[in-house]
Amino acid sequence: MSRTTTAAAAECGLWDVRTVQRQFDRRASLLGQRGFLLREIERRLLARLDYVRLAPRRVLDVGCGQGASAALLGSRFPGAFWVGVDLSFPALRAAQGGWWRRWRAPWRRPLTRVCADAAALPIVEGAFDLLVSNLMLHWHPQPQRVLSEWRRVLAVDGLLLFSCFGPDTLRELRGACEETLPQARPLPFIDMHDYGDMLVAAGFATPVMDMEIIRLTYDSPQTLLSEVRHLGGNPRKDRPAALPSGGRARALLQALARQRDAQGRIALTVEIVYGHAWKPKPRAATQVFPLQRLRAGLHGPRG
Repeated sequence: MSRTTTAAAAECGLWDVRTVQRQFDRRASLLGQRGFLLREIERRLLARLDYVRLAPRRVLDVGCGQGASAALLGSRFPGAFWVGVDLSFPALRAAQGGWWRRWRAPWRRPLTRVCADAAALPIVEGAFDLLVSNLMLHWHPQPQRVLSEWRRVLAVDGLLLFSCFGPDTLRELRGACEETLPQARPLPFIDMHDYGDMLVAAGFATPVMDMEIIRLTYDSPQTLLSEVRHLGGNPRKDRPAALPSGGRARALLQALARQRDAQGRIALTVEIVYGHAWKPKPRAATQVFPLQRLRAGLHGPRG
């Protein structure tokens, strides 16, 4: 495991799952209002299935939120059994409205939702042929444990397909915070190569990692910050407990405004990391023989 992974893993220990759960519980009603970025990345993630020969009988969607990805997955695998898992029960409950009925339309079987931690799934080993996770893994403080758990619930030759934020995400906002809010403690994002190392360590085979940069633009600092708030909060334990003072808040807005381009727009970088890997067949057990027994087998019994 690289030094980058070790450092990022140490920072991941600065928050816990329950804090993430509380933050997304509070945002559950907002998830469907500004879901453009999530839906666009979800579309790009699932497009990778175009190059994979797979006919899953069971599909697990981890970090499903209100279940919007069910529509795209259902159009590909309508005969499969879909299970959505999310840490936030209010988000799962919000899916009971009209949107949920529309998302489930392509499926021929009932859809099931489960509230659980991605690192401790209440699912038997080898139950799913495909596990999909869109923009969830970077929120978990123990990504290595999550990947090991995902491998456990996948069947042999099952496919893992996921996306998450990479280190360049929110680069412009981070720079503005360094200038105006020196006590800010941003959420760390792990490099794609380190995720590849984690996949190998978790026992996955032939991991493939790639990334792309998406640049969003906004007409005002306030709109940019509002969009970032909808992506999720900061669960770090060591971040300032109080909101910044009026003066520091204005300084942050001014620092963002100074980044306007020639058209008067403010850019925000989002680095998306994509990964997929397979659960391999178990290796044959290696037999160990005592040296004396091997010698006896080579030379035959002594007279």
